[in-house]
Amino acid sequence: MPSLAEPPVADFLVRALAGGLLAALICGVVGTWVVIRGMAFFGEAIGHGMLPGVAVATVLGMPVLAGGALSAVAMSVLIGLLQRRGRLSYDTSIGLLFVGMLSLGVIVVSHSRSFARDATVMLFGDILAIGMTEILVLAVTAALTVAVAVAFHRSFVAAAFDVRIAQALGLRPQLAKLLQVGLVTLAVVASYKAVGSLLVVGLLLAPAVAASPWTTRIPLRMCAAVGFGGAAVVVGLLVSWYANTAAGASIAALAILLALSSAVAHRLWERVRIQPPIDRKRERHQ
Repeated sequence: MPSLAEPPVADFLVRALAGGLLAALICGVVGTWVVIRGMAFFGEAIGHGMLPGVAVATVLGMPVLAGGALSAVAMSVLIGLLQRRGRLSYDTSIGLLFVGMLSLGVIVVSHSRSFARDATVMLFGDILAIGMTEILVLAVTAALTVAVAVAFHRSFVAAAFDVRIAQALGLRPQLAKLLQVGLVTLAVVASYKAVGSLLVVGLLLAPAVAASPWTTRIPLRMCAAVGFGGAAVVVGLLVSWYANTAAGASIAALAILLALSSAVAHRLWERVRIQPPIDRKRERHQ
């Protein structure tokens, strides 16, 4: 275990920090809409839906991101088909595909000689092994995510709160919904290397949840979510370095802790803010 006097300046930590901050940017922007639209279960399903593609790519020695992206897109399409043509509810369809894709991924990767390691990386990520290629992918994804979020902001807002008004204004709510699904898929796939398919939802949801009590303006909420996510990455990596814990899990755990702390802090702030002036004067005299 490194001592506190030993600064974490290793090259792999610098790359991990860069990749983690980019993932926090992507997940902060997309996660805000996930929380607003109630798409948390969908994000979790996409995380598991990419496992068969990642498993096949791992076994065949192909790029895992390409395999994961194809599998995640297939998962999105299957969810849409079951919802439109099947008699199952939306959450039931996701739940069935969720378990099915996870099982298929584990079955495929079980043929690998390094099953335990491959399965661990698939589920929990390996942020300390991020290279420049993954950082470039995250940077391009972050730029694309921000561009889409800015360009379609009005459509996203209208579609989230009143579809009929969005249609009347010609904002194409169905396209907005499709783009949001695409952004969730893109965020999960791009952040896979950092925190894995199981923990990526924590980075997707927790910073947005932490930011939501403090502002009702969506752009400010996104910025706050990015800030909370970045803090989770920095502190999580420091905890991992000094306490010798799993980096991806430490980041996800810190994100959840920040969400809980934000909720408690906001509740305390509300109590102080609405406290009657007479009580405050009485406290000062006491």
